[in-house]
Amino acid sequence: MIVVTTESIAGLEILEVFGLVRGTAVRTRHLFKDIGAAMKVLVGGEIPEYTKLIAETREQALDRMLDEARARGANAVLGFRFATAEVAKAAAEVVAYGTAVRLAPKVPR
Repeated sequence: MIVVTTESIAGLEILEVFGLVRGTAVRTRHLFKDIGAAMKVLVGGEIPEYTKLIAETREQALDRMLDEARARGANAVLGFRFATAEVAKAAAEVVAYGTAVRLAPKVPR
């Protein structure tokens, strides 16, 4: 599956547009990892527990979006984006979205 942030890909043409596809994942922080992260806040630097949490949440949202695109018959997602939001004090939502399409090589005319 091709996933790009652009609206088109050189050398390929859009044969069919299936529309918006999205995948959503919501994760919450782990209490004990939060304690370690709180200590990092005092000294500064990266908080690996949160970096890993967000990376895993993005991958889950991306996988769900791709599943929806495949189910519709798409072989690509154009205009791909991530959006994030705080759902609750200790929970974050990640949404992966784009336009599902079927692409094929351009035929010379």
